[in-house]
Amino acid sequence: MSLNIPKNLKYTTDHEWAKLENGIVTVGITDFAQSSLGDIVFVELPEVGTKIEKGTSFGVVESIKSVSDLYSPVTGEVVEKNSDLESSPEQCNSEAYNSWMIKIKVAKPDQFEELMAPSAYEEYCQNSH
Repeated sequence: MSLNIPKNLKYTTDHEWAKLENGIVTVGITDFAQSSLGDIVFVELPEVGTKIEKGTSFGVVESIKSVSDLYSPVTGEVVEKNSDLESSPEQCNSEAYNSWMIKIKVAKPDQFEELMAPSAYEEYCQNSH
């Protein structure tokens, strides 16, 4: 199985990707996640200002196959959400790495460093079949 895993991102065991820029972590679901889910028909995201803890659910992705929680890779506050996904959730399928979900102002920057590197995530995906 050919996996699309950009080298400039970090990853979670729940198949979210994360990118840190200037104290803000951008979060989305990976290509592996969207292909496992199938056609995504609904995305529910938190409001700006919501405080979230690392490892807790911040929203939901619903596909024709299942409903899956989205988990935060870091602790912080939601400073932006991608409202386009709520009206066009299928973007997650066609552009997993351009279809970010939320942006979090990080409370504990060291948490970002604890996320998986691309090589570790690729190995994790290959072993989870």
